[in-house]
Amino acid sequence: MTTVVVVGTQWGDEGKGKITDYLSEDAKIIARYQGGDNAGHTLKMNDKVYKLRSVPSGILYSDKVSLIGNGVVLNLESLSEELKRLHEQGVDTSNLKISNRAHIILPYHIKLDKLQEESRGDSKVGTTNRGIGPAYMDKAARIGIRMIDILDKETFAEVLKDNLDQKNELFTKLYNSDPMEFDDIFENYYQIGQELKDRVIDTSAFLNKEINNGENVLFEGAQGVMLDIDHGTYPYVTSSNPAGGVSTGAGVGGPMIDRVVGVVKAYSSRVGEGPFPTQLDDEIGDFIRERGHEYGTVTKRPRRVGWIDTVVLKHACNVSGVTHLALNVLDVLTGLEEIKVCTGYELNGKVITEYPASLKELSNCKPVYKTFAGWDQDITSIKSLEDLPHEALEYLDFLKNQLGVSYSTVSVGPDRSQTIPVSDVWK
Repeated sequence: MTTVVVVGTQWGDEGKGKITDYLSEDAKIIARYQGGDNAGHTLKMNDKVYKLRSVPSGILYSDKVSLIGNGVVLNLESLSEELKRLHEQGVDTSNLKISNRAHIILPYHIKLDKLQEESRGDSKVGTTNRGIGPAYMDKAARIGIRMIDILDKETFAEVLKDNLDQKNELFTKLYNSDPMEFDDIFENYYQIGQELKDRVIDTSAFLNKEINNGENVLFEGAQGVMLDIDHGTYPYVTSSNPAGGVSTGAGVGGPMIDRVVGVVKAYSSRVGEGPFPTQLDDEIGDFIRERGHEYGTVTKRPRRVGWIDTVVLKHACNVSGVTHLALNVLDVLTGLEEIKVCTGYELNGKVITEYPASLKELSNCKPVYKTFAGWDQDITSIKSLEDLPHEALEYLDFLKNQLGVSYSTVSVGPDRSQTIPVSDVWK
């Protein structure tokens, strides 16, 4: 039995879906433990592209169990559409299981998300307006509606009425907006719940049983550590815990986790608002954005891009307990004359290597770079690490030594076959 967690080490969009898919081959169960349907994963297999929002990346394997844990907030309309789209692409989703304790995103969460963001003006957080934050707010306030509540008609009607009354007070009196109608929400969501009810189980009990029976389990998070509500660039973060959230979000104890694979891009990217010390607002940034197709899977928003940042990566490795690195999109850097790595920040005349909690300090930080020679060779068909250009190997060796963590894989393209194995995390 081995358990492996896949976590993003930057601001999300590191290619976690691809690595989860790659590692899924040796797992029986693939479980997602936090986030909502704003966290899109794009998978490419056999020249087919699959875009996922809530469904775990292991869904492409009909012989695996894909599981949505209690730490996920679920948009049932979005999930229903996603499952229909996968069916149309020939994907068997019969092995998808959903936690009975997962909280539900309802239409009033989405409306509240938009109204809150609009009211912030220039101080907006940069949410995707999917209702994620308000759903987690209700969860913390102990007024959330869970999957188990949706399945019982009387219970759902009672809790929905209470919640909608409260939300309509906010809409009409605070935001001067129209109220929402009970019937419009109730019938639709109850019906979707009935369609999904056979998938709903106690996922914590299921996972613990399977782990104790010796099965390999792969856990996947959404977003990245720098968007973690505790360890990220607060308040420009998500509303859950990509870093270390697997125990509470999947209902498994910490000692049951064997490996943590930190997924990292060969550069950095960020969508939305918030600090980004190595951001490139020049032709090099444009080159990387276009070569890397750096546009949101769900939102289509252009991502901000910059050089890789080992201050960020050390912080992410520390708070997530990363044991192995999965480095992606090395091929995107092909053609650059120089490649830079941020090794620290200059702040008030001193060089620091710990990521500041203060946004004010971050705004005054200037990245300190080490420069490496680039390469021109096409590396997209390379199958072994030693066949990479020596410039690429120098770059990879420097990152490994800076972070003190070995590689599990290095990817030279988006397809599953363009993944170079370095060490087996299942052994």
